[in-house]
Amino acid sequence: MECIVIGKKLIRWGGFSGGAAVLVALLALGGTDRAQATVYTLSSPAATVVGEDKTVETVYEDTLYDLARKYSLGSEELIRVNPGVDPWLPGAGKKLTVPDRHILPPGPREGIVVNLPEHRLYYYPKPKRGAPVEVITYPVSIGKMDWRTPLGTTRVIAKQKNPVWYPPESVRKEHAEAGDPLPASVPSGPDNPLGLFAMRLAAGNGTYLIHGTNNPIAVGLAVTHGCIRMYPDDVAALFPLIAVGTQVRLINQPVKVAWVDGELLLEAHPPVDAQGQSFEPDIDQFAEMLRTAVGDTTVAIHWDYAREVLQKADGVIATVALAADDPNTPESAPAPAGDPAPAVVAPPGERAGEPAGNSR
Repeated sequence: MECIVIGKKLIRWGGFSGGAAVLVALLALGGTDRAQATVYTLSSPAATVVGEDKTVETVYEDTLYDLARKYSLGSEELIRVNPGVDPWLPGAGKKLTVPDRHILPPGPREGIVVNLPEHRLYYYPKPKRGAPVEVITYPVSIGKMDWRTPLGTTRVIAKQKNPVWYPPESVRKEHAEAGDPLPASVPSGPDNPLGLFAMRLAAGNGTYLIHGTNNPIAVGLAVTHGCIRMYPDDVAALFPLIAVGTQVRLINQPVKVAWVDGELLLEAHPPVDAQGQSFEPDIDQFAEMLRTAVGDTTVAIHWDYAREVLQKADGVIATVALAADDPNTPESAPAPAGDPAPAVVAPPGERAGEPAGNSR
């Protein structure tokens, strides 16, 4: 475990050394650019896709971690779509893809929706009379290993600025076994993993939170104890918009589709298990999910390309089919004969909660 002192702040980092450790510390101290606006205006109430992908050119000082925060992405989200680029030292003049186009999650467009495989939160403000419909979206971290972020519909039951963290007994036990004992409570400040804003959910007997972080580099990863973690500037922007009682829907939707101007758009993310851990997609299961999403619609799916998109699961939207009655429809590449037809992957439905304390 290495210690780095910057100014008057002592930071302990395991698994990093030299220049990489210094970069981690600088990021943790908030030296990155703030995220750009994440408010999207829908072209119509029925619109299903928001945003546009971008291309940016790096300068010498850039890392993919600070660029992810600047463009409101999780770090893995940006790294995944730019393979072969060193995330710590990409160098100047590198052309990077910034995936900023999203298919809106299925289901009601109200309150907060968190899609776990996407590591992304969507908030639908109540539209004002005569004003366009908007959606605000941010990257988040979710639960890992046996710390399960619960699925289903819940609501915000309390809000708190400068929260105190009361580690649950199970979390304190885990840290004690690792030689890093925790106190019974951690006051607000730079050592508090909840950051400066927290919104408590009814799920898990009130132990689950949407909150900030003192470790922004980890946003977008499965690293929390079941809670939903946001960049400090993102949660500061969202906090005043959310009223107590706001509905929160937690879903597990790795494959999303949308019809736009006769084209079938496909967006795939690495699936997550009941513990929030990403795993390699089963292409046959993903393909079955795509078939189910299309339903009885007459469509010519280019299956070779669709399977390639499903295999990559990098979150970049691709056109994989055209409506069959479109005069420009090419001949479809049929699904390979003899494909198994497994059941659609059912999101894990277990709920988990701690009897006392706050997860993080």
